[in-house]
Amino acid sequence: MAVDGDLGRPSRAFNLETAARPNILALKPYSDYKDDGTNVLLDANENAYGPALALDSKGKLDDREDGAELNLKGLNRYPDPHQHELKDLICKLRNDPNRVSEPISPSNLFVGVGSDEAIDALIRCFCVPGTDKLLTCPPTYGMYAVSAQTNDVEVVHVPLIPNLAGANSQSDPDTADFRLDVDGIYHKLSQDPSIKLIYLTSPGNPTASLLSQRSILNLLEHPTYNGIICVDEAYIDFSPPSASLAAFVTQYPNLVVMQTLSKAFGLAGIRLGAAFASPEVAQLLNNMKAPYNVSEPTSQIATRALQPDGPHLQRMHEHRQAIVAQRTRLIEELPKIPGIGRLRGGFAANFLLVEVLNQPKGKPDSAVALRVYERLAEHREVVVRFRGKEHGCEGCLRVTVGTKTEVTKFLTELRGVLQQIYDGAVSNGTPKGDPVREEQRESEENAVLA
Repeated sequence: MAVDGDLGRPSRAFNLETAARPNILALKPYSDYKDDGTNVLLDANENAYGPALALDSKGKLDDREDGAELNLKGLNRYPDPHQHELKDLICKLRNDPNRVSEPISPSNLFVGVGSDEAIDALIRCFCVPGTDKLLTCPPTYGMYAVSAQTNDVEVVHVPLIPNLAGANSQSDPDTADFRLDVDGIYHKLSQDPSIKLIYLTSPGNPTASLLSQRSILNLLEHPTYNGIICVDEAYIDFSPPSASLAAFVTQYPNLVVMQTLSKAFGLAGIRLGAAFASPEVAQLLNNMKAPYNVSEPTSQIATRALQPDGPHLQRMHEHRQAIVAQRTRLIEELPKIPGIGRLRGGFAANFLLVEVLNQPKGKPDSAVALRVYERLAEHREVVVRFRGKEHGCEGCLRVTVGTKTEVTKFLTELRGVLQQIYDGAVSNGTPKGDPVREEQRESEENAVLA
């Protein structure tokens, strides 16, 4: 027992390296490009056209548009823990009147802090730490692995099947680039009953490919798999209307579908995501969440953005249309630039996966792609994402679709950077320079989450 003279002296027994859990000590913090306000940011798949809100010239909510004001007087009170009105609006947005199946209701919903809260909650709900496993299909979103490591859950990988040769079919699921290895997943599920959770992304990140609905439904009907299949649909609003699987949660009790307001709605700053599930699974997730996980300002802004036929929802449709138009422009213009290879994956998101070649009409080269990324960011004020070391992504950059002005600058600077590299900084497909530094930078880029 300490005496008065010993108070204020730290315990000699405390050692952070042995006190903290080993899997937590091994975590790397989320990193992102730090912008000084001068760059064209085409790296984080944000909505370059801004939030889907009717704003005045000063960027404030234009209350004249819908006659409602944000109520800040109640911020001394805790928010509604159930979010009934918000859930009802999400259901109205996602229910398809042409489907004959049972409609989605608020009992099918969990809402939380982005999709990341649902990702973590599903792992905690279905995977016993140190015992159970989850399955992912690389290349994919990096937070699945981060949440798995945080919860001491092993990750099993069944990579997507890339189409490394020939034309990329956008319509045939049997030849599509980055398609599901259904046989491989089936085998893993049959051989390993400790797999309790599968994360699939559709459209994929970084692939922008839609996964075959038929393939996912086949996996949901696996004869022995006793676990959840979660389909992450963060970018679904940039896809054809029939692409979402959200309505199928009323038919498949082992299906969870995640969506977010961060992308098409341009509301990444309010951090709101939704998980559609059977009422039983949704109830489990709601039982686990913090009592007041969705803040009052987040709830109010999302509620306004989702009002049917309102000015804010109309703004979302306008922004989406503009993004799709610029996506089409990039699809048409990028292949015209010497040194740009195939557009990999699909065209179902607000970004594209672009091959960079070692020389005009050459081969995909990740070292050259890394140099292009660096020069764009450091000398041309354009930031994209290097993805050259992910499965099936040799020589690839992921490029977010920006505004018309941003796309123009990107295309111009990309052409110029490639010309500079080919004129003097590339020899036999490898950029000249310090190989140790190149390896270090490559490692740093691959540490940045999708």
